[in-house]
Amino acid sequence: MGEQSVNKLNSKEELQKFVKYLLNDVKALEMMLEQNLFETDPIRIGAEQEMVMVNKKTYKPSLIAMEVLEEMKEYEWLGTELAKFNLESNLMPREFTGKCFSDMEQEVLGQLEILKPVLDTFDSKIVLTGILPTLNKFDLTLDNLTPKDRYYALMEAFNELLLGSAYELRLAGIDELSIKHDSPLLEACNTSFQVHLQVKPDDFVKQYNIAQTLAAPVIALAANSPIVFGRRLWHESRIALFQQALDTRTSSEHMRDRSPRVSFGKGWLKNSILDIYKEDISRFRVIMTGDNYDDSIKMVNEGKIPSLKALQIHNSTVYRWNRPCYGISPNGQPHLRIENRVFASGPTVIDEVANAAFWLGMMAGMHDQYNDITKSISWDDVRDNFGKAAQFGIDSKFTWLKDQKIGPAELALGELIPLAEHGLKLRGIDSHDISRYMDVIKGRAEKHMTGARWQLRAYTSFIRKVSRDEATTVLTQAILKNQEQEIPVHKWKAPKLSDLEEYKPTKLFVEEFMETDLFTVQKDDIIELVAEMMNWRKIRYMPVEDNKGNLVGLVTSRLLLRHFADRVKVNCEGYFLVKDIMINRPETIHPRATIMEALNIMRTKRIGCLPVVDDHQLIGIITEMDFLRITSRLLERIEYNEDDDEDHYYHI
Repeated sequence: MGEQSVNKLNSKEELQKFVKYLLNDVKALEMMLEQNLFETDPIRIGAEQEMVMVNKKTYKPSLIAMEVLEEMKEYEWLGTELAKFNLESNLMPREFTGKCFSDMEQEVLGQLEILKPVLDTFDSKIVLTGILPTLNKFDLTLDNLTPKDRYYALMEAFNELLLGSAYELRLAGIDELSIKHDSPLLEACNTSFQVHLQVKPDDFVKQYNIAQTLAAPVIALAANSPIVFGRRLWHESRIALFQQALDTRTSSEHMRDRSPRVSFGKGWLKNSILDIYKEDISRFRVIMTGDNYDDSIKMVNEGKIPSLKALQIHNSTVYRWNRPCYGISPNGQPHLRIENRVFASGPTVIDEVANAAFWLGMMAGMHDQYNDITKSISWDDVRDNFGKAAQFGIDSKFTWLKDQKIGPAELALGELIPLAEHGLKLRGIDSHDISRYMDVIKGRAEKHMTGARWQLRAYTSFIRKVSRDEATTVLTQAILKNQEQEIPVHKWKAPKLSDLEEYKPTKLFVEEFMETDLFTVQKDDIIELVAEMMNWRKIRYMPVEDNKGNLVGLVTSRLLLRHFADRVKVNCEGYFLVKDIMINRPETIHPRATIMEALNIMRTKRIGCLPVVDDHQLIGIITEMDFLRITSRLLERIEYNEDDDEDHYYHI
């Protein structure tokens, strides 16, 4: 949210007053458009860099945003984001010409260099990634909300709109994630690199429709958010996660359409930017207000330029992936912008700036070559392409202009990169800049490699050998190392488990470590079924749950062995049920306990298994095999480090 001085509506009178100002702002904007008051030259670009802070040793989120901002208070470009582990920097608006992209790259790198020594004092580092692989659901409690009034107000406002009992995240890729959450703070998973393009009012409709058309290919070629809570989901999971995190709707028996506040849109823009603002006011209830509003109509009549504060506040609570923006330039003239919100943060600064150059070049090139892009592709195909790109990234298959069926890599090499180069030349971009950044996009297309594909390949190879936590830790460290060397992602080497210098799992929470893919039975099942299931799945412990998912018992292989031995002795016939042999009150552990607590319970009680229970609900299990796996990995690391020391000794 760009507007700082906002708060939640607390009365009908506040709502009515705000809506009056909102309608006046729309009318004032219409008047300014009719009077041609908007700046048309020069054309500027800008960007916002979101980032996540992690601990240097654990690579888990560092909740230090307010402390860092206090140390950095002299730097106006640095600001907060929703969660305490996120920060955002605002880049300087610059003219879309010359060396604007290399200047942008140097500005981001310079900001990160300024941040580095401050973060060092907190044993932390910056990671540029769409969704941090080591992030866990418990990192997103309201305790970790950045303590600012506008964020508290936003959370309260969305909670009041919520029609169901919770926010739900349902997403399937290679793995599947289906969870409930008690607040919209799930949105804080997402970090992005938002790119702004100033647009002439007369070109806004044409340019906005081009931006919608280009959303799919730029997502596909820049995807960088495939892993959420240790699950491999969409190539750009931010797209679905952001929508679902703020989705206050619920399912119903009726077919009524309700639009989410995060959306791609409903169709082509036809008349002017006003159509978007009017639609968003019509579709979405006002949830925030501010203070000190201008009489915007009066100001326009007096030859002054209003801030349109009410309109900007409402616009900041409706999240289009291509968002219309109103602003006032340093010369006092108003201007219009398109904010591209589809790019994930990272994987490196050069990758981010290449994404910006690719999109902005295509915007200029397509504007030059197509009078009306809506004549060459249908809205339905554009919308479908957007969904495919988010799910499958560079592996997608698009329906492109003139009904062409084509993949993103082939499309980029054959059409889009030349189009972007043409647009950048039209804008007078330095030839070295064009080559530098288009070579990055070309490299991704030729090697069929994005941040998402790199993460998925690495994580998939790790997860067969180690726990989710260790896999995501190694992955995050590798991302950070490559980022610090400014190596574009298509040149990254596959990481190795041995790359992780230090791994200390002793402070892990149980829910970071437990097995969640459970096989269970109910107490009225026959024992033969349990025996066969445990044999088939090669498991030694079988939780018993009721039909609500509550833990009611536990069957162990030792209990089964004793049961079948006793049956042989007495030659029993007939059915025996799970409830006849199960442990009725097994030892359990809470998901927020540490694994050292779990280990101590198992050692003290001389048991080999701990069901993980939260409010009677069975949510996971820990067995001695999990600890054996961790122990073996730690021994392997010790042996590897000793071998390294020995090799080093003999090479001296």
